[in-house]
Amino acid sequence: MPTHIPMIGDPAPVFSAETTQGTISFPSDYTGQWVILFSHPGDFTPVCSTELMALARIYDQFEALDCELIGLSVDSLSSHMAWLRTMEQMRWLNGEEGQAIPFPIIADIRREVAEAYGMIHTSNPDVTVRATFVIDPAGVIRAIQYYPESTGRNMTELLRLVNALQRVDRQGIRTPADWQVGDDVIMAPPDQCMLADKPEKEDHKSLAWFLNFTGDQEA
Repeated sequence: MPTHIPMIGDPAPVFSAETTQGTISFPSDYTGQWVILFSHPGDFTPVCSTELMALARIYDQFEALDCELIGLSVDSLSSHMAWLRTMEQMRWLNGEEGQAIPFPIIADIRREVAEAYGMIHTSNPDVTVRATFVIDPAGVIRAIQYYPESTGRNMTELLRLVNALQRVDRQGIRTPADWQVGDDVIMAPPDQCMLADKPEKEDHKSLAWFLNFTGDQEA
């Protein structure tokens, strides 16, 4: 197990790995691009299959945000390829046909990447948990999620999270609880007493001197 699990604000650990789309060097191959690096417990497992298919369905929306997806488990490359092929041929309960998984899946048999990112927990030391790392264009970890093997992640929440982080960087704002694209955002609080008493501007909404909202500039 690692002595240090990467934290928000840390540089993303460097690695080179074989994937279903060839060898990658991370994060250098993705400089200037957002990345979601996520692990799943195992190939040919039911919850993991639904997660990958859910991501494939909204992959174009991540592309529109210049955000790449990279999956990982400690299974072999041949296992990954057979699993992805099976999902392509699947027909879901609603009649929807399967589709190709458009993003790479890392084969981490030696667990080097999993251990560097703290993806193996004591709950089951034989597999990776559902770990998710959102990494910015400078290769810095900006958000982290950990889910147990039993519970699938909300993929639209990952999309919302990337949208929020990108707005934070571009607009210098914060996003409130349950924020969705187009909702009002939070302005930085005043840093001087005299500014706290100024009347709000036409496009600002103030609940208290420290909690001020403004419209999403990109809505």
